[in-house]
Amino acid sequence: MAPRAAIDVATAAQLACLLEVSAAKPGNVSPGRHFPDARYEDFLASAAAIGSPLAGAGTRPVGATVRLAIEATRNWVPSNTNLGLVLLLAPLARAAMLESPVDDWTILRNTLRRVLAETTVNDAIDVYAAIRLAAPGGLGRADSQDVASEPTMTLVEVMQLAAGWDGIAREYATGFDATFETGRPALCRALSDGLSWDDAVVETFLQLLAAAPDTHVVRRRGATVAEELVRQAQAALTAGGVRSASGRLAIAKMDDWLRAGPAVANPGTTADITAAAIFVVLLGGGWNSGSR
Repeated sequence: MAPRAAIDVATAAQLACLLEVSAAKPGNVSPGRHFPDARYEDFLASAAAIGSPLAGAGTRPVGATVRLAIEATRNWVPSNTNLGLVLLLAPLARAAMLESPVDDWTILRNTLRRVLAETTVNDAIDVYAAIRLAAPGGLGRADSQDVASEPTMTLVEVMQLAAGWDGIAREYATGFDATFETGRPALCRALSDGLSWDDAVVETFLQLLAAAPDTHVVRRRGATVAEELVRQAQAALTAGGVRSASGRLAIAKMDDWLRAGPAVANPGTTADITAAAIFVVLLGGGWNSGSR
């Protein structure tokens, strides 16, 4: 099977962003639920902005695509709405545009691993520039590879250094393990069971959140809050999640807990990985098989 056309890959990436932000995931922006520095409409504009840069992912290095996508986003949105998401989508888009038959998860992931292994110091330089533009200090300090200075290691090597405290970096270091091993099968199962895209995305998000502490929450509110969030996600799923009234009540309480008081936090890393899983499923034809 030939690789996907660039425009189809870019469209799938944009659709993944739109499906992710439109689902009412606890603690995240969704229709009618905004952050002080970012509204739902900002995420829509961000999804539109990255289309052209991602369409060229097959013809340029990963780092350049990340930088161009963040530059395009900042032309429309003043805050950081999609840095982690772009970091995940760029190598996936490049892999999909190479020789990979993208409806075969194993082959797509193997191609992705090769794309990551081929990253260079220049890729890291471009990504650091994107991080400084979107959110200074985004990856924090990884020994000598501080984002405030120029890197001297390849992009995947830098991500390996940061993998212990950053979930996006961990995806680079593991060949997108959470995306392919947790997020993708959860979404496929939910869609196969007949859930709507909204509900399927929320269920996927909860499965990812229940599997590991969100590293953005860890950085913002500490490990204790992040671990409590894991417990609440597990409890919501046990209660039925989006599939039952008691599960939906647990999700609503989690959302309230995340938005108020000392625990206020945004599980943004988990949301980004959810979008990456959606992208992978869409690349495999999931839009036509999903419930709408």
